[in-house]
Parts: sequence; C-alpha cells; structure tokens
Amino acid sequence: MSASTDDLALPVVHTHDARGVHRLVLNQPGKFNALSEAMLAALQGALDGIARDGSARVVVLSAQGKAFCAGHNLKEMRARPELAYYQQLFAQCSRMMLAIQDLPVPVIAQVQGLATAAGCQLVAQCDLAVAASPATFGVNGIDVGLFCATPSVPLVRNMPAKQAMEMLLTGEFISADEARVRGLVNRVVPLEALDAEVEKLVQSILLKPREAIAMGKALFYQQRETGVRAAYQLAGQTMACNMAHAVAQEGVQAFVDKRKPEWPAPAS
Repeated sequence: MSASTDDLALPVVHTHDARGVHRLVLNQPGKFNALSEAMLAALQGALDGIARDGSARVVVLSAQGKAFCAGHNLKEMRARPELAYYQQLFAQCSRMMLAIQDLPVPVIAQVQGLATAAGCQLVAQCDLAVAASPATFGVNGIDVGLFCATPSVPLVRNMPAKQAMEMLLTGEFISADEARVRGLVNRVVPLEALDAEVEKLVQSILLKPREAIAMGKALFYQQRETGVRAAYQLAGQTMACNMAHAVAQEGVQAFVDKRKPEWPAPAS
C-alpha cells in the first residue's frame, strides 16, 4: 500500500520573514489537520524554536484544506486503548497549548474552515483569531461519548460560561459570526479577504514595541488567574517595569514632543 500525500508531507510548515512574522501552517488536509502525535510534536518543536528567537514578533497559525483542525486523531487514539497512553497524549497536547500562551509574542489563529474539539481548543488558546465566514466551530466530543474536557479550559476563558457549557453539552456547532459574538474570534471576513485581514492585524502589532507586548501578554494571562487584589499588584509592578523601560520612555517623550516614536531595537 502506498503512503498518502499527508503521510509524506511535513505535518506543519514553518516559515518566517524578515519582519519577524512566523507562519505555522497545519499541513495534513486529507486528515482534516487532526492533532496526531506527529502534528503535536511538530507544533511543539516550532513553538519552542520561536520562543528562542529574539527577533520573533508575531505568529500566524493557519491550515491547508477545508478544515482548520478536526481535533485529535480518533483512529490513532482508538488503536491504543490504554489509560497511560491517553494521559500521555492529553498531557502532550496541554503542553503545546500552554506553549502558545507562554510565547512572548502574539499568536493569531487564521481560521478558514472547520475547527472542532481540540481544533476549537487551538483557536481558543491563541491570543487572537480571525475567521473566514464559512468557518464553523464546535466541541462535539460528546457525540462520541467524550466530553471535551481539555478544550473546555480555554473555551470558558473566551466566552460566557453558559454559552460554553451549551456547546460542550450539545455538541452543536456555531457559525463564524456567532463565534465572534460569543468572543471566540475577533474578526470575521469573507474567505477571499482572510489573508489580507490577518495581515492588517499583523501590521498593527508590528508597529508596537516587542518588549511592551511581551510584558503585557505575560501579565494578561497571569492576572486573569488570580484574585483582584493580587491582579492589581501584578499589574502595577508590570506597568512600573514597563514605564522604566526604554520603549516607554521614548514613547512618552515622543508624545510630549508631538512626533512619532522611534522604538529602540530589542535587546538580543
């Protein structure tokens, strides 16, 4: 039996340009870009590499084919019905998801099609998401008797609890427009405008200093998991450090001088 095109292709295509924009493309469309062990490992390796790249500014996560990501590879999972294997697999997936949050640069999901179960989780875990109008979203593991427990973690941090719970309990899909209303995605555009809309968002981020974004992203997620008093303490400390940094000093001086700021180059 000959190998399929997907079996021969890299699970994730990783490219970057001179601006520091890294693009990760899920590259197994024949398998609906399912999060197989190979796909998870490829994503983890790419994210770890970006974390070490001091010139990285933005990550765009997109996919080939009609589906963005159909979740875990159920055939692969069914072939090893062992608790220890499932624990290892979901731990591997959780590490990859947390690597997205831990990156010092924003990660944008560019969603052109179906995002279901762990694929919907992937969208929810990204810092920002832009969807094409045909895209649909669901956490429908319940349809095969599997409550989408790990996808629920970022899902309920994106949308109101009862709306997230309804999706988890019913397995029903929502449209891109509904995903925007609920807070799962930031923007919805026609499919033919998806690349341009993501590029607009990228350009907007590139105009801002990397150091301030890195400090702000770390604080954003840390304070969200704490009580309000601790959150204010963390936020105040972050703002003080940010204000003392050269980028903020230049930005404030530029405001006073009524000119555009000239951001200093990031420290290597």
